[in-house]
Amino acid sequence: MAKRVFFSFHYQDVVDFRANVVRNHWVTKPDRQEAGFFDASIWESSKKTGPIALKRLINGGLQNTSVTAVLVGSQTYAREWVRYEIVKSIEVGNKVFGVHINQIPDKNKVVKPHGANPFDFLGLTFSADGKKLHMLEYNGNQWVPYNHIPTIDVTWAVQRTYWGTSHKLSNFYRLFCWQGDNGYQNFSNWV
Repeated sequence: MAKRVFFSFHYQDVVDFRANVVRNHWVTKPDRQEAGFFDASIWESSKKTGPIALKRLINGGLQNTSVTAVLVGSQTYAREWVRYEIVKSIEVGNKVFGVHINQIPDKNKVVKPHGANPFDFLGLTFSADGKKLHMLEYNGNQWVPYNHIPTIDVTWAVQRTYWGTSHKLSNFYRLFCWQGDNGYQNFSNWV
């Protein structure tokens, strides 16, 4: 059954057409079931919108989704609102994974090296009883509390070995490469 997927990405990757290749690949499939997803993402308009309105837009976009696919370009890891979309996705209980898109030729047929993994720049600390996640972000010098969503109530069973420990999100969330991992064929399996 096709799932509703929220796509998180840096707007520059839309301008370069890389994000569109992933988000629109269903068009060449026989139907949405074979593609495995419906696109529930939003278009970033932060230049015209304040932080509260942008959070509402993102929160609304995540409603009724069960998966968040983070499309990873060169600067995705550093984008404030991509980080918010990742943490909010965890809070609402979405399955989260990333897809490197820099190997997709852009509008000028240029490919780039992989961008940094955004899951390496976000982290969490499990509370001593395993019932809360205290979210963290790396600010370039050190790990600091993530202020947009500092704490998430855990609604799943956390193994006792994780209680009171801190981890990068990359310890828990997978990152694929659209080209190298044959995203066109495998995206429906990833979701």
